Amino acid sequence: MRVLALSFLALLAACGTDQPGRLRPPPGPPTGATTIHVPDRLTSIPTGEVDALGRPQRAPCVGCHSLRRPARLPSSVDELDEFHQGLRFVHGGVSCASCHVVGDQDVLHRADGTIIPMVDVLQLCAQCHGPQYRDYLHGAHGGMNGAWDLSSGDRVRNNCVDCHDPHQPAFQPSVPVLPPRDRGVLQGRGAR
Repeated sequence: MRVLALSFLALLAACGTDQPGRLRPPPGPPTGATTIHVPDRLTSIPTGEVDALGRPQRAPCVGCHSLRRPARLPSSVDELDEFHQGLRFVHGGVSCASCHVVGDQDVLHRADGTIIPMVDVLQLCAQCHGPQYRDYLHGAHGGMNGAWDLSSGDRVRNNCVDCHDPHQPAFQPSVPVLPPRDRGVLQGRGAR
């Protein structure tokens, strides 16, 4: 019995030594910073052209909107006869004027009338999409790059419009690039 107890203690002492880094100290105080990504689509549109290096070119929104300020916002996409043609809008019962400001296309307005810069669109989304915003704040929605533990580095959080088109936010149907694989089944050959 004593030999069995000593063997168990030796086994317990060796547990985890073959997996370096498994037992880590608790995180220290946060020293890293969290930033929110600002997608290009908030400040520019694709032109369909590429530069000399083959990179897609974008035109800043203010390039056109500083020259032409509409007197009113359209009430439907059917009124878009010159610019933004082909825009689809499927976002509940809201209209263009629910978010956009007449004559100042680089800002948005919240439901209470507060003006916010276009790059702070996350504030606008949060006022109607509370559960998603709550999950975003806790890291369960939205994704990120960098360190989860801010004591080990910085992180960059995605913006709502990194994944969702604000004019039709529901994910569009898609087909996976690679089909899912089951560990125990070879594709097209049956069980192993």
